[in-house]
Amino acid sequence: RLVFSNGIVLLALAATGLIVAFDATLSSIIQLYIIGVFVSFTLSQAGMVRHWNTELADTTNPAARRCMRRSQAINAVGASFTGIVLVIVLVTKFTHGAWIVTIAMPVLFLLMKAVRRHYDSVAEELKVTPDAGPKPPSRNHAVVLVSTVHAPTLRAVGYATSTHPSSIEAVTVSVDPDETHALAKAWDAHGLDMPLVVLESPFREITRPVLDYLRRRRLDTPRDVVTVFIPEYVLGRWWEQILHNQSALRLKARLLFMPGVMVTSVPYVLRSATQRTEPPGPPVTAR
Repeated sequence: RLVFSNGIVLLALAATGLIVAFDATLSSIIQLYIIGVFVSFTLSQAGMVRHWNTELADTTNPAARRCMRRSQAINAVGASFTGIVLVIVLVTKFTHGAWIVTIAMPVLFLLMKAVRRHYDSVAEELKVTPDAGPKPPSRNHAVVLVSTVHAPTLRAVGYATSTHPSSIEAVTVSVDPDETHALAKAWDAHGLDMPLVVLESPFREITRPVLDYLRRRRLDTPRDVVTVFIPEYVLGRWWEQILHNQSALRLKARLLFMPGVMVTSVPYVLRSATQRTEPPGPPVTAR
């Protein structure tokens, strides 16, 4: 499983860092191992003592209770001995590297507790009541982001139309009057049956005009949703992704945080991606 793979990689990196930090000196690294071992022994034995307390509270059979008490006593003795050894090692080896463990263990414990609290908080926020059900919006307005009329744009327009939204329009940001004029002519030449909204951007900024336009749409109809269709093309080589403009990709990241706005990526696979033997990389937004 991926979570185990990530954990193994993290442990390997931590072990490599310790080996480098202690110059691969076994007598220094062994101090960390000893403390870790006896902390584990002490906690496991103490945990078994607590386990037998729970079992004794639910058991009334005398023979079973005697067996449980005997096991509890053995675990209590084990916890005491390993705890004493742990204290001795901490005191005698503190300046030889044991201080690292005394700091690292509480920090890791608090970190894991924080992660657990985060997961619990998210689960509580996502929880639904038994009578909860889907709440469809009043209407769905489709917005197709375009920069030029090419194959990815036509595919995005076709897919957006097939979803049968309440209304549909194409939106482009004008950063160059000549390019915008050429886009409008190509739009009419292809007979695309949807309005083309041109957003002016004198400072050649793409993200803010689109965000402002969508916010105005949401203010006019707060109970409706706006679905933004972004044409993307999938590239097969990593350096191809670097060469292409990522402004629309940044826009998509901003749209994900806007309430009432859904983002749909419409991929267009290029030849370089189909020639790869391994799965292609993530899609790059067409711009």
